Amino acid sequence: MLKREKRVGFEAEALVHMDSLYRSAMQLTKNSSDAEDLVQETYIKAYRFWDKFQPGSNCKAWLFRIMTNAFINEYRAKSRSPVAASVDTIDDRFLYSQQVASSQLSNPEHMLYSRLLRDEVTRAIESLPDEFRLVVILAFVEKFSYRQIADITGLHLGTVKSRIHRGRKLCQKLLADYAVANGFASAVAS
Repeated sequence: MLKREKRVGFEAEALVHMDSLYRSAMQLTKNSSDAEDLVQETYIKAYRFWDKFQPGSNCKAWLFRIMTNAFINEYRAKSRSPVAASVDTIDDRFLYSQQVASSQLSNPEHMLYSRLLRDEVTRAIESLPDEFRLVVILAFVEKFSYRQIADITGLHLGTVKSRIHRGRKLCQKLLADYAVANGFASAVAS
């Protein structure tokens, strides 16, 4: 492949996903400088191995796999060790059965609650242990299917499903505590 063809193809296929990669990198690293480094490293590796990319396949998923591997190999090793979470300690209460209807968002009070909750959801996701945070971000923020997440992370499909389930339960526990503490919901007896 000629250098010009490689560059043009790379720009057309890969660079359109930069915002999505950066958004997820921010949630993974919790730091804008580290997120920028992670995205830069992802694009350097992607460009270097662009001839391995199969045209017509999912470029976004390919880039996320590169980024995920870079994060796991470098950033996770530098960060604190993962916190173990026991399935038994995860609260099975389900706080919200459905999202706020779009008609309610025209109400300023609902808009305020929605914004407060969105910020709290972001904090809840960021507080998850790495193994859960990554799959939750890929599933709920980036909207990848379970199969795509398994391909991106190199995990078995069952492991992906389990981690998403546990990550969701951890987020629900954090959000339930927040909702009770802020008067959005009453405490539910266990």
